[in-house]
Amino acid sequence: MFSNRFTQTFGIDTPIVCGGMTGVGTADLIAPVAEAGALGFLTALTQPTPQALADEISRCKEMTDRPFGVNLTILPTVQPVPYDEYLSAIVDSGVKVVETAGANPAPYLPALKAAGIKVIHKAVSVRHAVKAQSVGVDAVSVDGFECAGHPGEDDVPGLILIAAAARELTVPIIASGGFATGSGLVAALALGADAINMGTRFVATQEAPVHQSVKDQIVANTERDTVLVFRKFGNTARVARNSVSEEILEISSRPDTTFDDIAHLASGERGRHGVLRQGDMEAGMWWAGQSQGLIHEVLTCREVVETIMAEARSVVSARLDAFAFVEA
Repeated sequence: MFSNRFTQTFGIDTPIVCGGMTGVGTADLIAPVAEAGALGFLTALTQPTPQALADEISRCKEMTDRPFGVNLTILPTVQPVPYDEYLSAIVDSGVKVVETAGANPAPYLPALKAAGIKVIHKAVSVRHAVKAQSVGVDAVSVDGFECAGHPGEDDVPGLILIAAAARELTVPIIASGGFATGSGLVAALALGADAINMGTRFVATQEAPVHQSVKDQIVANTERDTVLVFRKFGNTARVARNSVSEEILEISSRPDTTFDDIAHLASGERGRHGVLRQGDMEAGMWWAGQSQGLIHEVLTCREVVETIMAEARSVVSARLDAFAFVEA
């Protein structure tokens, strides 16, 4: 058991979060995360319809009585998304924590707050984190440059970003991007964060609903086995290095290319079905962070959480206590 303002606010045992992940954030993973004492988020848009989301929330409740939340990422899409209907499914299902990402969450906060729902917003810069705080969110998850997914365009790593955010924010801060160990948790707390968010680490767990080949690839990969795609189009994304992501980079480097030239390679269907479900690691683009270099085995969610907390205690007692500060 670990207690600080984050664990107290959200009713969990450890300052560890498993944020929403497309194609991965289902009850199969999030219920074990919750049972391990961490805070996990079902991914709303992984479900094809609002009713399917309501069904998935019910399934997760049948698997755990511990707190969990739902991620709602609000982004422009080719096919319109009925965000209001997904929001209603979340509210009507009695979910008490929502993680928002993408667009400003302000339009959705009145309905969420009226239902007694706490809101965590994901941000990739201090200015966006401050804006989220100003509109009334309960906590901010700040993503450093190391993260999987979209790290923004500023290229500020967590060592700087978390400390800079801590100077400006009063709400609890979740440090995200590059975290997979107990020493990372201690570092995040020292920088001013209240918790850490891990995505890639939880993908490499026994319960994660992805093919074993994906988990084994994460373990085999190093911190150098990611690439940044879509930078040319102002939507930078960190993904695992494979033949598809390398081809996307190569095409993007040509003069006058547009997103249409790589859309067939960047297809989410290829990544979700070919890679995550079927285990063909060259079938499509898939998301992974630089924390791959810190992941050396596939464990259960409980083992991941317990190992991180034990290592954090060891770091504090064995390493930090060894320092002696002498007055000049």
